[in-house]
Amino acid sequence: MCYIVGMDALAAVPLRMSVDEFLAWAPGTAERWQLVDGVPQAMSPPTRIHGWLQGELGRLIANHLRTGPSGCSMIVGPGIVPRVMAEHNMRVPDLAVTCSPNDRDERALTDPVLIVEILSPSNQGQTWTNVWAYTSIPSVQEIVVLRSDRVAASLLRRLPDGMWPERPDEIGDGTLALQSIGFSVRLMELYITTKLYRPG
Repeated sequence: MCYIVGMDALAAVPLRMSVDEFLAWAPGTAERWQLVDGVPQAMSPPTRIHGWLQGELGRLIANHLRTGPSGCSMIVGPGIVPRVMAEHNMRVPDLAVTCSPNDRDERALTDPVLIVEILSPSNQGQTWTNVWAYTSIPSVQEIVVLRSDRVAASLLRRLPDGMWPERPDEIGDGTLALQSIGFSVRLMELYITTKLYRPG
């Protein structure tokens, strides 16, 4: 078997990993990793605004789900296995919501209905690659891509016929409404402690 030895990884990495091999792998480093087409990819620590947006939107969604009868739960940084090349892919979005029973110690999130990615200027290509992979999961109803360099979000929502639109809806200083979980928030409010916030 061929291996790649990364400068930051202390363990040898198979040239093409399965999801099971990835979950059993111990890189010996502090980075978070995801598996993309059989190749482990290190995920750099988020910027401060990225972390804030993840925490703030995650908190608001979790509080919303806790007060309602939905039975759904919000998960931070879950493992997600798309249907595309499922044996060799485990992507890690910023947030996801599942309505499956929370009674299993699972490593991959079962049946997500909502997935959130936070887009930084340095990770645009990989983020959008992940987004289109998520559309292959039958349970997913909505995908949000939240910008960290300006107040903006892209929203993909599955159409009534089960297909996905060619382009996401672009949201500026308006309301982010998530039909999959019955949640809405004024987009600007997510940025309230950042330099991007503009009251009014």
